[in-house]
Amino acid sequence: MKKLGIDYKENLSILERELRVKDSFDVLCKKILIGKQEAAIYFIDGFIKDTVMQKLMMHMMSAKNVGNSAREFMRVSIPYVETDVTDDLELMVQMVMSGTAVMIADGFGDEAVIIDARTYPARQTEEPEGDRVMRGPRDGFVETLIFNTALVRRRIRNPSLTMEYYTVGSDSRTDVVLSFMADRVDMKYVELLRKKLGSLKCTSLTMGHESLVEMLIPNKWYNPFPKVRTTERPDSAASQLLEGSVLILIDNSPQVLVLPSTIFDFMQESNDFYFPPLTGTYIKLVRYSVFFLTLVLIPLWYLGTLYPELVPTWLSFSLPEETGKLPLIAQLFLAEFIIDALRLASLNTPNMLNNSLSVVGGLILGDFAVGIGWLIPEVILYMAFVAIANFTQRSYELGYAIKFLRLLLLALTALFRAWGFIGGLVLCIILLLANSTLNGKRNYVYPLIPFNFKALKSLVVRTKKKM
Repeated sequence: MKKLGIDYKENLSILERELRVKDSFDVLCKKILIGKQEAAIYFIDGFIKDTVMQKLMMHMMSAKNVGNSAREFMRVSIPYVETDVTDDLELMVQMVMSGTAVMIADGFGDEAVIIDARTYPARQTEEPEGDRVMRGPRDGFVETLIFNTALVRRRIRNPSLTMEYYTVGSDSRTDVVLSFMADRVDMKYVELLRKKLGSLKCTSLTMGHESLVEMLIPNKWYNPFPKVRTTERPDSAASQLLEGSVLILIDNSPQVLVLPSTIFDFMQESNDFYFPPLTGTYIKLVRYSVFFLTLVLIPLWYLGTLYPELVPTWLSFSLPEETGKLPLIAQLFLAEFIIDALRLASLNTPNMLNNSLSVVGGLILGDFAVGIGWLIPEVILYMAFVAIANFTQRSYELGYAIKFLRLLLLALTALFRAWGFIGGLVLCIILLLANSTLNGKRNYVYPLIPFNFKALKSLVVRTKKKM
């Protein structure tokens, strides 16, 4: 551990060199006189509450002298709640870079006072765009960590709610918080996460929560199923904590990780619980049904075109009379590609033109493709249903996982017909069971494996919450 020296002038030189004050315009050093002794306060412009620091400096300058130690001066002359004393030079530099103010003075020796009067630029806590509800609160997590922890504590006023602080990244030193209810969580699982977070070695979390997930969980690129569930809703995060889950909150990211995660957790929605049990159960059943159809509907339809004699008479209308100029399998892959291209284009389209251009582009492309024989109307109809049905659940990762598996089913069905379709379903189940997660003792398909009827019932049927 590096420390400052006893000499004040030497300490000034050390901190100016470590913080590179002369090289960065926003790293400031404010020197003040306290009696006849000099003091220096280091901070980053834009991270400090100006009015608070102004009042603190006025109060400190009114003192007669610095005193005999930093701790005594902090106790007598700094009327602020979040203060501390340290002799660790590396911690001083880290705290300044994090936004706090560090004060040294002639008479403090090798110690410094840390004044946590920081404030971060932040947007308002608006409702998340990708997780809206018809009922319930309209606030959401933002990119400022302390705001997010406050949003959770506002809903859970229990001292057993624990917020453990970690720093990840040798360069970025990103603030990460491990949150859990000490009286409800599996402490062995918490210890597993502690070891994982404590052993991470990286320079920075460049992609926020995604970087952290990729470091925590062994990478298996061929398995498309999402590893960890995320949420931007404080009410959802609070309910998960009360059910014994663990949250990981990351500074600069509005996405909060919820652990452990199973495939059924991704199918849960806040809307299910803001309606009466009957309505909530119906919404759940619709979501599960549509989710299954997005995987098997188009491969089943394509299999029916390969075996039209096996299709029941009452379903024969669904088979195309003409297959167009391209093979059906090529049309289906082309339609998948076009839908993703339109989705990406809509992300980069200005908001005022987004809806209109998406509709016009879809109509023109669809009509043109049918007119020249690239696509048949049945392909456009079924692909449109799948594209819309993907939005019945909010996880983009799960949506793309189902998309990749659907393409795999189509390719295997085209190559091996009925056996390819059956083999594709088996492969999907294997990938589901083999997905690597940070679930501890809980399987990714729990409560099916191990089977827990009570837990499975609560996932499928919206029961009345016990008060």
